[in-house]
Amino acid sequence: MTRQFQTYDDAVAFHGHSCPGLALGYRAARHALTSLHAERSEDEDLVAVVENDACGIDAVQAIAGCSVGKGNLILKDLGKHAYTFINRRTGSAIRIVQRSEPLLERIDPVASVLRGKVMAGKATSEEIKEFSDLQAAVIEKILTIPIGELFIEKEARSEIPARARISHSVPCAICGEMVAEHRARVKDGKTVCIPCAGEYSRQ
Repeated sequence: MTRQFQTYDDAVAFHGHSCPGLALGYRAARHALTSLHAERSEDEDLVAVVENDACGIDAVQAIAGCSVGKGNLILKDLGKHAYTFINRRTGSAIRIVQRSEPLLERIDPVASVLRGKVMAGKATSEEIKEFSDLQAAVIEKILTIPIGELFIEKEARSEIPARARISHSVPCAICGEMVAEHRARVKDGKTVCIPCAGEYSRQ
């Protein structure tokens, strides 16, 4: 039976728009599923450890079925376009890292220059339109070129993480809000939440 994957259009619908970053995340997730002989995770059998909080992570959620709520999407925001996927059933894992050469410059130098002007707010309406047209072609290229032109596959060193923990909630003695018991802290002999413990400030 042919393995069924979600499509790139599904990732776009989830994310809200099509962009190069989403396309990269899509290719990463598809490659990982194929390499690990895995299906889209309905539970926690497939784990993704991602090292950035960019657009591609939405593709990982849509295609690989990894999410924070299920406990099988782990964000380590290191600012790297790197993804580690772990198949809990087999214990196999794969880590793929975006190639160091600037992607847009390699695929379309003109689009790369226009992107700089658009991002800086210095592009004319004609240049914005041209960039939009060129970016669509860049995305199509990302979706079709060999995976090795996008990523380098490296040894995966991540240990298999524990499955999502289900715990009781307890009230914070200071703010009164409920907090997961395993996230609670003790301050002056009272059970409190992380913000009330002073470990970080609310925005």
